[in-house]
Amino acid sequence: MVKKKSRTLVREDKHRRVRNRFAGTPERPRLAVFRSNNHMYAQIIDDTVGNTLCSASTLEKDLKLEKTNNVEAAAAVGTAVAKKALEKGITTVVFDRGGFKYDGKVKALADAAREAGLTF
Repeated sequence: MVKKKSRTLVREDKHRRVRNRFAGTPERPRLAVFRSNNHMYAQIIDDTVGNTLCSASTLEKDLKLEKTNNVEAAAAVGTAVAKKALEKGITTVVFDRGGFKYDGKVKALADAAREAGLTF
């Protein structure tokens, strides 16, 4: 009898495969997305030195969100991380969806970051 992998383990395997294909560089850092049951997190990472250049999440007080686990909250995080990146002079990034489907909240975050000025 074959034991089925949990959804979390499947996502981590997908993320590992994606991370083997590309990494963030100083010229084009990686925009990494993580989605939990209650919150969305996005950070821009330079993988050559392992530094997080900027980040945003639904936990930030200045976003003033009523709900933190919906598409509107994800879009707010995308806009916030893009604004912080543009302030630091980052215009192009590599998008890392973290093994999550490119749909719903992850797509909303990506679209909002693109509209705010990031290129990927």
